[in-house]
Amino acid sequence: MIPFSEQVLNINITLAHLKLPGGTKTDSGSIHPDTDARSDKQTLKKQVHPVAKFERQNRQKCLERIVKNLSQSDLPEKALVEQYLHHKYRNNCKSATMQSAYTTIRQFLFFLQQEGKTSFSDLTHRDVEAYIEALQNRGLKIATVRLRLITLNAFFRFLIDEHIMDEQVLEKKIRLKLPDILPRAIESDSLNSLMSVITKTRDRAMILLLLRTGMRIGELLETTLSDIDMKEQKIIIYEASKTGIGRIVYFSHDARIALEQWLQQRDKSQPFLFYNKRRGPLGYAASRSLFMKYVKKAGLEDRGYTLHRLRHSFASGLLNAGMRLEHLQPILGHTSIEVTRRYARLTDKSREDEYFRAIQVIEQEDTDGDY
Repeated sequence: MIPFSEQVLNINITLAHLKLPGGTKTDSGSIHPDTDARSDKQTLKKQVHPVAKFERQNRQKCLERIVKNLSQSDLPEKALVEQYLHHKYRNNCKSATMQSAYTTIRQFLFFLQQEGKTSFSDLTHRDVEAYIEALQNRGLKIATVRLRLITLNAFFRFLIDEHIMDEQVLEKKIRLKLPDILPRAIESDSLNSLMSVITKTRDRAMILLLLRTGMRIGELLETTLSDIDMKEQKIIIYEASKTGIGRIVYFSHDARIALEQWLQQRDKSQPFLFYNKRRGPLGYAASRSLFMKYVKKAGLEDRGYTLHRLRHSFASGLLNAGMRLEHLQPILGHTSIEVTRRYARLTDKSREDEYFRAIQVIEQEDTDGDY
């Protein structure tokens, strides 16, 4: 159990009449639109979720920024790259997806320039293989190399469909073998040490919600007040940052206490639960920075802990407590139960018990004790 100070445990906060932007928190604990807004159905239909509005603005700004950078560069085939990014924009790709695609294509074009090639029509399968080898030689993680290959293949498919590139470039697929690694959770004693040094209300609420809901950091940062149901202790994820699929997650009593404290202190005019000075969601870099500050303060900087490890700790903890895989899968937002099954390999208590029972028999038979 994560320790709490007496001050945290003894709080008594009433949320029955807490005013929030766009609505009032009722005795039931959930957030509802004000009576006037609820009676106006036409107004409600026009309401746009803050995440959707924020992403729409981000997409437009992202495309404009990329096009400007392209125009100022000396990269070959700039017009085709811009055409492809407009294609991604029309397909409603997120700003992060467009930025990632641009970065990957730009680096690939720079590589081609160094190889003396300036046209996609001259591109061969061997050029792509050489680029992948160059990425591996730089020491990039194989998962990163694979993601860049997927991004380039999507770009190549677009050029092939536009009759700009020879289809033979994609005729022989490059298959990268990914290691089947286990998730890495944070040990319980380290969690206790970490939580004991977090004194700032906002930061405690953020880290406890990550630990008790299993949300990805991007999903939590996009959470708005209207997504939270305090009575049911659940959060509606409007759109998962990784899969684009919405889901519901739940939070514990200790996370609720931390959340209630933050709701009392936060700026009520801000739509996002955790926000920056520009009325947008708090950024990933700022979240990572505050987490690493507490990791260092707790003396855990040599453990390699990251924000995402809180999600691993959540999943392994629930499985250890007896939760079934098929119930954990939708909470984590995995599209395949095989992804969730990795945590079962990490937390198979029955296999662990069987091992120690068997090894005890072997020890007694061989040496009647330890070597």
